[in-house]
Amino acid sequence: MRDIAVFSGSAHPELAAEVCRHLEVPLSPARINRFANDCLEVQLEANCRERDVFLIQPLVAPVQEHLVELLMMCDAARGASAGRITVVMPHYSYARSDKKDMPRISLGGRLVADLLVTAGASRVLALTLHSPQVHGFFSVPVDHLHALRELATHFRKLDLSNTTVVSPDLGNAKEAAAFARLLGTRVAAGAKQRFEDDKVSISAVIGDVADRDVIVLDDEIAKGSTVIELLERLRELGARSVRVACTHGLFASGALKRLSEQPEVLEIVCTNSVPVPEAERTEKLTVLSVAPALAEAVRRIHNGESVSALFDGL
Repeated sequence: MRDIAVFSGSAHPELAAEVCRHLEVPLSPARINRFANDCLEVQLEANCRERDVFLIQPLVAPVQEHLVELLMMCDAARGASAGRITVVMPHYSYARSDKKDMPRISLGGRLVADLLVTAGASRVLALTLHSPQVHGFFSVPVDHLHALRELATHFRKLDLSNTTVVSPDLGNAKEAAAFARLLGTRVAAGAKQRFEDDKVSISAVIGDVADRDVIVLDDEIAKGSTVIELLERLRELGARSVRVACTHGLFASGALKRLSEQPEVLEIVCTNSVPVPEAERTEKLTVLSVAPALAEAVRRIHNGESVSALFDGL
């Protein structure tokens, strides 16, 4: 892989370094400076000319700071005559801004997609986008990975004979059904209504959860409001135990601590698509690595091989 160059912004350099270890290529250095007027400057400190450049940067807090870094990395690679620029975005936070459900609001998911393409991105590698339509916001090819296999490998270590996979809402029910097929379990879904960013109501759970071991599956957990509301319904319905699983463990505003304090929650499982600070981790948290999957997708993109073949049989 002599013609590949991998760079990381400041959002999650540990993940980028792990991806490079699996690829057996060095992580190329990038310098990020801040001027006295608070403007950023980005310099890619390795040759990009006619090379296949991969820029690894999840959009995590501070999101706007990391977004501008990524835009500048794209621009720097384009100005350095990169042969192709692939943005590896393990978490696309603006994917939640995917519909116009109120008057005079911006479709942030589409706007940021346009900005990335304008800055120079010629391809995007994403992981567990919030909704399928976000795919269509990009005018360049998008390879969309998911972490269901990594999560399933972890949960197969348990006795799943009395288990139901529960999606917090009907929008995520398709992913929950695919996950349940991987585990050979039943599936259920919550009937959710969202009123504000952190205010939701789940009126019912459609499916069998009484006296069963439940795995709650969601794409991301931010403040945890949805999962906390779902736990109340599961208590009322007599669920025996609960494990919580997601791809993106954002755990904002003390969400991880609140979830860990719920007595019926035995385990919280997420991936390292976003960094979870060591100081905030609890004994109930398990973090799985998606670096091998990202590295294999990068290798396939570089070699012109099928990325969708990674998910054959799902």
